Amino acid sequence: MQYRSFGKTGIEVSALGFGCMRLPTLSKYEEINEPEAIRMLRHAIDEGVNYIDTAYGYHGGNSEILVGKALQDDYRAKVFVATKLPVWLCNEPADFDRLLNEQLKRLQTNHVDFYLLHSLNKDLWDKVYPMGVLDWAEKALADGRIRHLGFSFHDKFEVFMEILNAYDKWEFTQIQYNILNENEQAGTAGLKAAAERELAVVVMEPLPGGKLANPPAEVRALYDQYEHKRTPVEWALQWLWNKPEVSIALSGMSNMEQTEQNLEYAKRSGCDNLSDSELALIAQVVDKYNELCLVPCTACKYCMPCPHGVDIPGNFSIFNDGSMYNVLENSRNRYKGLDQDKRASKCVACRECESKCPQSIPISEWMPLVHAVLGEGEAYSCVPDSMR
Repeated sequence: MQYRSFGKTGIEVSALGFGCMRLPTLSKYEEINEPEAIRMLRHAIDEGVNYIDTAYGYHGGNSEILVGKALQDDYRAKVFVATKLPVWLCNEPADFDRLLNEQLKRLQTNHVDFYLLHSLNKDLWDKVYPMGVLDWAEKALADGRIRHLGFSFHDKFEVFMEILNAYDKWEFTQIQYNILNENEQAGTAGLKAAAERELAVVVMEPLPGGKLANPPAEVRALYDQYEHKRTPVEWALQWLWNKPEVSIALSGMSNMEQTEQNLEYAKRSGCDNLSDSELALIAQVVDKYNELCLVPCTACKYCMPCPHGVDIPGNFSIFNDGSMYNVLENSRNRYKGLDQDKRASKCVACRECESKCPQSIPISEWMPLVHAVLGEGEAYSCVPDSMR
């Protein structure tokens, strides 16, 4: 296992972190296959993984409980445990203590090594900051229930910087980051801003959600023609580990095969390991993915709210994912899961949204095509060449 510096903490962490959001399950997401999940976690720890990431809500609250069980028999002493305060459940200051104490019981430990304010965005930050969450966190640091404080993030770069600048004692942050997200959310700019302040940066969604693992034929052909053979998963992970600002890459492993593969990839990891030609290949892959993104929607939401209730960026995101990541059936299922009043089929072509779109997308022309592919079972070939 390769190890990397965890920012200004002075701690060395494994390049690969075990994310416990996608553990093996039985009949439903909340029902973890405990024997297999414990076997996977302990095997990863035996192979050198020393960072275990979970959260209050993962697997319906059962992830923290599973981690607590897996870390019995002296495994707790071998790892750093990271979990997160579900800030959306905090309605008064007393909730901070209540939730942390509940998490400690679930984890069967007296302290959390790395504690994050979970999934911060502008609204959640504006909710908990005035409630004194940072003052409370300092007390939890002082009494030893948490050892290091950070935040995970899902919003625009400007919001990331607002949170970063609000507190000079942050020690780490967790951001969504991958080959396709350099300019989204915190992005590369946020990665570098945090690293410049000696914060450790934990990367989540390196694949994202497994979408890069099974690329469409056009992308796979680019990988296959390169002389150095790697799986799409390893290319994505090595791109992250190549960056010295990345402290750790989390992977949500769902079976032992994925665990074994990721352990091997991590053993080959390192900063500045990729050659110019390898980086050029990844740039080609990114360009190809962008070509497969049929609608140039950036989810800025300037088009919203739709006067007829259509979730315009949500429909485009589902539609693009099916094309870009070779997951059409998954996208159709997601579309079916949308509230019927929010689906593309509810567009009446009033065009009110189009004057607000900075990308000049002909939204009213796209919506029937989105519904044809996702709701009526048409192939992407129904999209005319003029709109590709």
